Amino acid sequence: MKSFSFAPISSKKSKILILGTMPGTKSLELNQYYGHNQNNFWKFLFSILEEEFSYDYETRKTLLIKNNIALWDVLQFCDRVGSLDSAIKNEIANDFENFLENHPSINVIIFNGQKAAVFFKKYIHLNKQYQQITLPSTSPANAGKAFQDKLNEWKVIKTLL
Repeated sequence: MKSFSFAPISSKKSKILILGTMPGTKSLELNQYYGHNQNNFWKFLFSILEEEFSYDYETRKTLLIKNNIALWDVLQFCDRVGSLDSAIKNEIANDFENFLENHPSINVIIFNGQKAAVFFKKYIHLNKQYQQITLPSTSPANAGKAFQDKLNEWKVIKTLL
């Protein structure tokens, strides 16, 4: 199945860029980043940013913009059956050179999981240096760590704002 990523959620004031790999099946179906209810991404962000959790996607996007956080995926396109990153084939990366040029305030890139970091390092070679942090995947497929342990690692975001 051919999959295409979403447009980024960002503003000119964005300081942190969080990168996933590619939207999963449920996210593509809903046309929303991290649309699967079992993915902890939004639970983590609302908790870290000390806001009341919301299922409303517009509220979720506003949370990011208000806190100068951009959200995108490393890959623009891939072939994949299902939602597992291990099933990704024929991938093409997004255009980070232009994106980062148009978002000069970004100085930290956070990867949502190891696979996002691997694809980024494989395809993206930037002239400017960015602090890069790989955090545990928020995906329900990443069951190797407890919710609270992953949340504690994700709290690094608060120190970067």
